[in-house]
Amino acid sequence: MARINVNPTRMELKKLKARLKTATRGHKLLKEKTDEMVRRFSSMLKVNKVLREQVEGDVSLVLKQFGIARAFHSKEEIDIAFSMPSASIDLICKTKTVMNVLVPSLVIKDDKDSRTDGFPYSFIGITSQADYSVAMVSKLILNLVRLAETEKTVQMLADEIEKSKRRVNALEYVMIPDLEETIKYITMKLEENERGNQTRLMKVKEMMND
Repeated sequence: MARINVNPTRMELKKLKARLKTATRGHKLLKEKTDEMVRRFSSMLKVNKVLREQVEGDVSLVLKQFGIARAFHSKEEIDIAFSMPSASIDLICKTKTVMNVLVPSLVIKDDKDSRTDGFPYSFIGITSQADYSVAMVSKLILNLVRLAETEKTVQMLADEIEKSKRRVNALEYVMIPDLEETIKYITMKLEENERGNQTRLMKVKEMMND
């Protein structure tokens, strides 16, 4: 603890008590907010874990399915079939707030021009194995977007929790103890001055009586 360098006056004492009251209330509110952010973070982390495992499993299946599709065709046939994609997605990027933290909100626009279920090749000469691969990729894209949104949100919440914890610790272990120490010092100093004044008054009174 370190004492704040101020003049030991009643005015400063009043100001410091007001600052201590504000700091104590701010610490309580900030700690409650941090605890709630940690709860939200833990909940979203579980969702993110499940989603990531699902996406990783789906990616593995898609690669396996494409491997099977390639087994039925030459490299040149596969390259030609998938060289010109016929589908695209329109991603709408917005923001939303989670505990006053701006996080991304990703939405795939749902219209005919932005469908993800198109086939980039003619059905003539291409087996159904390739069709299964493309269909699996279409479903995978939706989960990839969800995973990207969730992981970024988790990361931003983690950063904000770290900042909030530093503020809580600064209030709890630095600012509030320093204010309390300074208030204690000024109070003792004022009491000491008061006792000194009373002693002088008593001596003056004794001299006047003599």
